[in-house]
Amino acid sequence: MLDAIRWDTDLIRRYDLAGPRYTSYPTAVQFNSQVGTFDLLHALRDSRKAQRPLSLYVHVPFCANICYYCACNKVITKDRGRAQPYLQRLEQEVQLIACHLDPTQKVEQLHFGGGTPTFLSHDELRQLMAHLRKHFNLLDDDSGDYGIEIDPREADWSTMGLLRELGFNRVSIGVQDLDPEVQRAVNRLQSLEETRAVIDAARTLQFRSINIDLIYGLPRQTPENFARTVEEVIHLQPDRLSVFNYAHLPERFMPQRRIDSNELPTPAQKLEMLQRTIEQLISAGYRYIGMDHFALPDDELAIAQEESTLQRNFQGYTTHGHCDLIGLGVSAISQIGDLYCQNSSDLTGYQNALASMQLATSRGLLCNADDRLRRAVIQQLICNFSLEFSDIEQAFNVDFQGYFGDLWPQLQDMAKDGLIELDHDRITILPAGRLLVRSVCMVFDAYLEQHSRQRFSRVI
Repeated sequence: MLDAIRWDTDLIRRYDLAGPRYTSYPTAVQFNSQVGTFDLLHALRDSRKAQRPLSLYVHVPFCANICYYCACNKVITKDRGRAQPYLQRLEQEVQLIACHLDPTQKVEQLHFGGGTPTFLSHDELRQLMAHLRKHFNLLDDDSGDYGIEIDPREADWSTMGLLRELGFNRVSIGVQDLDPEVQRAVNRLQSLEETRAVIDAARTLQFRSINIDLIYGLPRQTPENFARTVEEVIHLQPDRLSVFNYAHLPERFMPQRRIDSNELPTPAQKLEMLQRTIEQLISAGYRYIGMDHFALPDDELAIAQEESTLQRNFQGYTTHGHCDLIGLGVSAISQIGDLYCQNSSDLTGYQNALASMQLATSRGLLCNADDRLRRAVIQQLICNFSLEFSDIEQAFNVDFQGYFGDLWPQLQDMAKDGLIELDHDRITILPAGRLLVRSVCMVFDAYLEQHSRQRFSRVI
C-alpha cells in the first residue's frame, strides 16, 4: 500500500531538518531580479506555440481580520472598498497576459487564493470571473478543477451558491484548530457550526471536492485537544486534508510576534500530535499522499499516485503539472515551461506597475539543464516515493550513478538507516522514510547549502 507509514521516532529526530517544501525546484529562494517582463513574454509566446493547457492562480490579498500564525502575503483591512482599485489592476494584468496566449489554450485548473478571496463582494466576484472568461478559455462543462479558498467566517449559503454558479467545483476550507483556547491564542475564532454550514452547502450544491486545512504546533495545543479537533474534522468527511506543521518564525513574519512562544507545544508534543493525527486519519480510511496531505482512496490525488502520474507545483500536489501555471495578482508566481517568475510582493508596487500598463514581474529564474534534471528527480521522489534511474537516463541522456556519484555516500547512509532502499537501478522510499521524503529530496538540491536553513520550516 502506498500509504503505509512506519513511525520511527529515532529516525525522525535525526532527519527532521529544516528544508524546502519543493513546490518547485529550484525553489523561490533562488529567484533573482535578473528575470523580468521580457522573459515572461518570451515564455508566453512559447506556451502559445506549443498550445499547452493552462492553470490559473489568482491572488486576492485582503483579509478582514489577522490570524497571528499566517505567513501569507496579505493586506488586513476592514475597508472593503480597497478591493476595487486592486481588481482594476488585476483585470489589466489579465488582458496584458492573455493577449500573448492563444484563445484556444484550455484552462484546466483555476484557483483563487489569498488572503481571503471571499473578501470580495458578490458583484466583484462576478465581475472578476466574467473578465477571466472573456480573456481565457475557461471550461463550461464543469470538467475543469476550479477551486477557491474559503474562510467559513466570510462565506454563507448564498456565497457558496454564487461560487458554484460561477463555475467553482472545489473548495479548500481553513479550519486550523477547533479548540476555542487555541483559536483565541491565534486570533481566529471560528465555530464548528460555521465550518459545518459551509461544508453542508458545498455538498448540497454538488461541489466535487472539499479540502480542510489544519495546523499542528499552534499555541495552547496539546496532543489531546488536537486529537479532538481531528476527530471532529473526520466526522465532516472532507475528500482531502492538509495537516501543516506550524513554523514559528517571528523574525520573518510580523503577525507571529503576537504569539506567546511560551504557549507553543514542545517538539515532543508536536511529534505526538502528528503521530496521533496520522493514526486517526489512516484508521478513518484516508490515504497518506505525502508531506502534509491526505486523501480518500477515490480522490484524484490518490488515484494519480497509484498510477505514478501525481505531480507537484506551487499549488501543492496536483494532477495538472503538465499545464503552464499563470500567476495573477500581487506576489503570484508563474511557471511557464522552464521559467519561474513572480509578481511584486508589494501591493503598491504591483498596482503602480499595472497603472503604467507594465507587467508587475519583479524576479524569477530560468532553469538550466542541471535544474531540469534535478527537478525531475525530486518530483518523482516527493510524488511517487520511488525513482527509476532509467527514466532519468533516457530523458536527460546521462548515467544516473555517474552524474550523482558524489551523493552516493549520503544515499547509502539513508539506506542503512532504513529511509530508502537503494538498488543499482532505483531508489524506493521505505515506510519509515515517507514522512521524511523532503530530507531525501534535499540530498539532490544543488542550492541548499548556499542558504541559511532558517529560511525553511522543519520537515516535521
